[in-house]
Amino acid sequence: MEYTLADLARVADVTTRTVRYYIEQGLLPSPKQLGPNARYTESHLERLRLIKKLQAAYLPLAEIRGRLDGLADHEIAQMSASVAPAPVAGSAIDYVRSVLREPEADYRMAFARTASAAATAAAAAPAPVEPPASQTTASNSDTAKPETSEPDRSQWERISLHPDVELHIRRPLGRIKNKRVDRLITIARQLLEDE
Repeated sequence: MEYTLADLARVADVTTRTVRYYIEQGLLPSPKQLGPNARYTESHLERLRLIKKLQAAYLPLAEIRGRLDGLADHEIAQMSASVAPAPVAGSAIDYVRSVLREPEADYRMAFARTASAAATAAAAAPAPVEPPASQTTASNSDTAKPETSEPDRSQWERISLHPDVELHIRRPLGRIKNKRVDRLITIARQLLEDE
């Protein structure tokens, strides 16, 4: 079944803005056709449902993207069906306890089922891009940073343009650069599909 952006957002119980943001952040694949006639598939819906369940377990989007990266559609559907949503807390103390517990404990089994498939995909992927040595010395050490320094909040995002081509971007970027990068990704994907 195919959905318009509005239909997909309604069925998944998210906003259209959320769908666009997830596509921009690499959590959802872009639709095959862009523009007002864009159509989304069941695969998009299953990914949205799984993302919502993982967010309910207090996993950050970067962690969710890392877990979903390289998984096939059938693996996403299987995980979405097998992962139960996190229970709603009844009181403030219940909420605090749920935040303090290990968030991925409930989902370890669901991800273990697809570990072999993810490992196969990871073996075929190129090695991750290492940040420059100047960024790894302080952030990866066990010593605490001085209180006066700002923490480094940037991280690398890997975008697959084609099975053989990837683009690596350090985020966060400014609004204008984000728009330019999105345009670059769209153009590159179109060029690579024409081959």
